[in-house]
Amino acid sequence: MSYIKLAGYAYLTACSFQSWAVDPFEEFHQYGELSDEEIHKLHQGEVLYGDIEFGLIANKGNTRSTAFKLKSNVYQDFKNWRNHFKLDGLYKEETDSDTDKSDVSASRYYISAQGNYKIGRDNESLFIYGDYNNDKFNGKAYTGTVALGYGNRIFQGTKNTVDFDIGPGLYLSKTAHDVVLEPDVDRTQHGQLLRVSLQWERTVSKQTRFNHDLSIEKSLSGLNSRVFSETALVSQVMGGVSLKVSYTYRYNSQPEENKQKVDTELGVTLVYSF
Repeated sequence: MSYIKLAGYAYLTACSFQSWAVDPFEEFHQYGELSDEEIHKLHQGEVLYGDIEFGLIANKGNTRSTAFKLKSNVYQDFKNWRNHFKLDGLYKEETDSDTDKSDVSASRYYISAQGNYKIGRDNESLFIYGDYNNDKFNGKAYTGTVALGYGNRIFQGTKNTVDFDIGPGLYLSKTAHDVVLEPDVDRTQHGQLLRVSLQWERTVSKQTRFNHDLSIEKSLSGLNSRVFSETALVSQVMGGVSLKVSYTYRYNSQPEENKQKVDTELGVTLVYSF
């Protein structure tokens, strides 16, 4: 009898939860079945929509450390333009418990913006893209790129969408002042590049989605080429709050002296969708 009561209670609890819980991926679940024009109608009147990702790690012991991560993806969808803005920041500070001396071991922020001008009924567009990266521990004072070209949704199914962009651009970077250079090496470098990006989104269920973002910036001037890849699984926890598990891969073909070409990051963060 107690088992039956327990089962009945669990059923009523599940029904009541479903009655008020909002599925933040319901629209995502429909994206594989919607055209670009239908997506615009879905968000008509909204100035911004997207998600904000937050992570905090605090450690206390022989060494105290605090790591803070903030990331956001914000979108706009108008009749002729579809815009995408990104922000990615990481800060980590470590304090020695004996000496109480603090050192910053990670400090990075990255911003990017892309506008796609719609030119056809099959999700075709012309895009303009720009980004700026400031990482105090990669030997660069800053790096930035600007690119323009052609974009299209090359695959659209009931559960999968794949978007593709390709186009030429310009690269600009400045080596940090604390890095010693050869007398004939210019601290500021600029050149041409080819940018290719791919975004794959898959609906696993109404509560879970899989994302893979890949961008390749191939230098055409013999300078630094970059690769960025993020693979993530996002699952709804409650309402608009979700849990995200991600693996990020960054590659620089010509890092500064004593710096690694590859930088990887494994993260578990909370995501709020709006």
